[in-house]
Amino acid sequence: MSPPDPNRPDADKTVGELVFEVSEQTSNLIREEIELAKTEVSEKIETLVRGSVVGIVAGVFAFLALILLMLAFAWGLNSLFFEGEPWAGFLIEGVLFILIAAGAGWFAYNSFEKTGAPVPTEAINEAQKTKALLTSGEEAE
Repeated sequence: MSPPDPNRPDADKTVGELVFEVSEQTSNLIREEIELAKTEVSEKIETLVRGSVVGIVAGVFAFLALILLMLAFAWGLNSLFFEGEPWAGFLIEGVLFILIAAGAGWFAYNSFEKTGAPVPTEAINEAQKTKALLTSGEEAE
């Protein structure tokens, strides 16, 4: 069967030609919705990867600075409160940093929990509109 002439008015087309056009347009619509879903997910993944890389770089520099600050803090505690007993300053500092790490871990867990998986919400909404249009025969808003 040859494709119908697009310049011919709908009233002059046969049922077969009309069915062919509807089938072709439905296929195109589904392909475009799949492409929209792919694009939407890839954009969200790119954003997550970019944010993760920047976060890792920031974490490395913060870790290096933290090493220096930890040493300075422990020796400072030793010279102020525990003359000749450096282990006490390091112990207090270790407990303090464990508490900070627990708080940061809790914050990170909550951040990932709120974000969730990258879901193509726009594509899903469009697919639901298309389904409603095809099943009811009315225009979806």
